[in-house]
Amino acid sequence: MKEIATILFFVFMLPLGLSAQTPEFFSPYRTTHLRLPSVPLVVNDPYISIWSPYDHLTDGPTVHWTGSSKPLNGLLRVDGTVYRFMGIGDEQIQTALQKSVNVLATNTYYSFDCGPVELDLVFTAPMLIHNLDIMSTPVNYISYQVSSKDKKNHNVQIYLSVSPEVAQNTAEEGMRSRKIVKSGMEVLESGTIDQPILAKRGDGICIDWGYVYLPAVNGKVSLGSATEIRNHFLSNGQLPAGEKEIFSYKDSTLPVMAYVHDFGHVNSPSSSFMMLGYDEIEDIEYMYHRYKGYWARNGETIFEAFKSMENGYSSIMNQCRRMDKTIYDDGLNSGNVQYAEILSGSYRHVMVAHKLFMDKDGHLLFFSKENNSNGCVNTVDLTYPEAPLFLCYNPILEKAMMTSIFEYSKSGRYTKPFAAHDQGTYPIADGQVYGGDMPVEESGNMLILSSMLSQLDGNTHYVDPYWDLLTTWVNYLVENGRDPANQLCTDDFAGHWAHNCNLSVKAIMGIEGYARMAAMKGELTTSEKYDHIAREMSQWWEEHTKDGNHYRLSFDRPNTWSQKYNMIWDKLWTTHLFSKRTMDSEISFYLKHQNKYGLPLDCRKTYTKSDWIMWTAAMSHNRNTFLKFVSPVYKYINETPSRVPISDWHETTDGKMVG
Repeated sequence: MKEIATILFFVFMLPLGLSAQTPEFFSPYRTTHLRLPSVPLVVNDPYISIWSPYDHLTDGPTVHWTGSSKPLNGLLRVDGTVYRFMGIGDEQIQTALQKSVNVLATNTYYSFDCGPVELDLVFTAPMLIHNLDIMSTPVNYISYQVSSKDKKNHNVQIYLSVSPEVAQNTAEEGMRSRKIVKSGMEVLESGTIDQPILAKRGDGICIDWGYVYLPAVNGKVSLGSATEIRNHFLSNGQLPAGEKEIFSYKDSTLPVMAYVHDFGHVNSPSSSFMMLGYDEIEDIEYMYHRYKGYWARNGETIFEAFKSMENGYSSIMNQCRRMDKTIYDDGLNSGNVQYAEILSGSYRHVMVAHKLFMDKDGHLLFFSKENNSNGCVNTVDLTYPEAPLFLCYNPILEKAMMTSIFEYSKSGRYTKPFAAHDQGTYPIADGQVYGGDMPVEESGNMLILSSMLSQLDGNTHYVDPYWDLLTTWVNYLVENGRDPANQLCTDDFAGHWAHNCNLSVKAIMGIEGYARMAAMKGELTTSEKYDHIAREMSQWWEEHTKDGNHYRLSFDRPNTWSQKYNMIWDKLWTTHLFSKRTMDSEISFYLKHQNKYGLPLDCRKTYTKSDWIMWTAAMSHNRNTFLKFVSPVYKYINETPSRVPISDWHETTDGKMVG
């Protein structure tokens, strides 16, 4: 199962340089009502990933997407009374009243009542899809604002703490935490003692190399035992001097990294911000070379990154707000409020499931990780369903996912006559590890996406160096795509399935994609040849899959059905390979087979894939029909009892995550 919750975006659509804050930084572009099953807090990549799987930020500890504990805690002291607004606490501390939570593309907004003071808290992951430097920098902002509700003066201090568990995979690992000074900045640092850099690969694991950092920006920091530091804050609103260095060898002795900002006496809104960052030292291995993230490609250190992010705070926050507006408005204009909230809520899910870097040959590479699956890195049938986001907003990143697949085959390391499935197991990308090839699936994916990128570029410059590979792959589809043999496709959790009609559609669209690229290259005879093949195959497809008022799951199995989401490219490209009647009859049939939480993937089970529902929905002939598919997906996200980041594989009957 591909855990990235990719949602279809079929819409084409003043740096300040100071650290000044404006009131709008604490007000969401639009209020949202979608209850995400898990709320993104501090996120940047598959390892830097802290969420709150609760309706209220005080209902329990913050966690990694795997469910592993990654505690962030927050207290607000008002005139000597302390209120807990984040994490778990004890009876002596009052719980702040959470008034609202709003999730936009890059920002999560919380608002609390803490006695006579209101607290606004904003978690910002600056995943700016057009700004690769900022997007890849492993630093998040936490902005905070307090205001007096009764217009009287109140003495206010805010406390936030981070556990070294953020840099730990298991509780048995020894940790070293210390206070250091870099470039005149006091910083708390914590990481494992052993530092097994890139020594682990797999799916449900957390990072145990590199260091988590908490700088004393706009406040003071202290390192020490959780009890001592908290009690000191409870008594006087300040932090103790703390320790310079602590070694801990079991969970019970872990210190906390604490931060305090003293507002002093407040009777009007007062605000500031802090930062939290992580340096993985070496982020990924690709073809036996190790690389840092894109942000550090020129040797920038995490401390320089902190300084840059501090100085650029206002500019970056304004850019994030514009990103929030773009995603929300595009969703609203192409769908409705529910669709806008789905897109806004899922944006960070997609973005932070990747690692951006540049290899030694100057190739920009953007690798995904299969979460809650097998942990494969740069899986082609992940690159395909998440493509709409990148095709719409930054095709360079789509190319950055495909380049390594091309280079892998071009190098001779991968010699099969069809496209590879993956590049390895995250974070080691030295070559395919998945045991079951997906020949038609991945070759079709690469051809379709190559064609779409060429059409967006208006030329074939990107694919020209790989034309021989694309030719090999398209010929494989010609020979094997009409009526696919018993082989895996992207919906591999359902097992092998011969004569797969939807897989055949992908082959047909891949062949047509090649024909369109050939035409752009001026190879008109080649273009006409493959266009003719695609049209002959599509006509044969319609004749052999028709099953009354719909089309089959498998050529040889009457009374079956499945979502034909691969047909969307025929609509987008206006190639008319399939008759309008075919697409319309499928949509009409699907509407009659929806369950409470969406349209099943096919007739075999009641589970579904939310990404494919959105692709299928985009085949609708009007907005109202499209929204009939969107509404059950919104309901699923809003009501699922599975409190994890949005799962793309769920039951349509009870809304539970399947895997």
